[in-house]
Amino acid sequence: MVFGKLGGLFRKIAGGLAKTRAMLGDALRGLLTGRRAVDQDFLDELEEILLGADVGVTKTDEIIEELRAQYENGAVAEGEDLLGFLKASLRKELQDPNEDEVQFANEGPTVILVVGVNGTGKTTSIAKLAKRFSDQGKKVVLAAGDTYRAAAVQQLTIWAERVGVDIVKQEQGADAAAVAFDAVASAQSRGADIVLIDTAGRLQNREDLMRELGKITRVIQKHMPEAPHETLLVLDATSGQNVFRQAEVFGGTMGVTGLILTKLDGTAKGGCVISIKRELNLPIRYIGIGEKEDDLQPFDPDAFITGIFDGIE
Repeated sequence: MVFGKLGGLFRKIAGGLAKTRAMLGDALRGLLTGRRAVDQDFLDELEEILLGADVGVTKTDEIIEELRAQYENGAVAEGEDLLGFLKASLRKELQDPNEDEVQFANEGPTVILVVGVNGTGKTTSIAKLAKRFSDQGKKVVLAAGDTYRAAAVQQLTIWAERVGVDIVKQEQGADAAAVAFDAVASAQSRGADIVLIDTAGRLQNREDLMRELGKITRVIQKHMPEAPHETLLVLDATSGQNVFRQAEVFGGTMGVTGLILTKLDGTAKGGCVISIKRELNLPIRYIGIGEKEDDLQPFDPDAFITGIFDGIE
């Protein structure tokens, strides 16, 4: 293990990617051990490994063709050259010119709207974000905007007490836009730094609920015309191809500015991060790699690639 040299972030992300590393890493280790020629059999095996890890058809095809060309012209040899090529190719795909965690407001509270379908870990991710920002010395206000689910307000209230942040809430069935409006007003009056707005988990085919998200935005803009400063879409990394349909609908309705990918610790197909980044062309702000309060981490391409390939020589 190399993570003792690279710090806590690398160790944590490596631990969260254990299942992906076990599948993808072990398969690559077996393929790259020895000095095999990069012939068609080798390329076919590599293709199968990458597709099995959900790297995506387009990126996999690019890797295969580029590797074939570089091997034929002598730019890549067997062994370490191949591993270096794979790491560099995947890391390049994940780099983003806008790598900050979130875009903070120049004045007043930064308003972050968090959206997603049921079961993605949205409310828990909000709580973990609240803890992260609070640990950074920022004053946080939570808005319990999921007024549909019976236990949602209670769940977020428990999290607020545990993390030690303020919460604005109303009774179940209340107007979610009114909750968001009150939360932004409260944050302004209290001099808070960040407002995190929870929303009802919704299926992307429920047009009425999707319209409600638009209403929330219009209402909070009465307080702050530039808000929300970020709209983060929470996606479950174990959901497969359905994440692309979710992103398409939410992006068209809400103007999503970034992604939170949850449950990466629960899948052996962590390569989906690469296909999601490529297909959606949105910054991956955070990844969920466990159940603990500090298991929502800023996405770091270097740490991610290192976590997948750790132990492969």
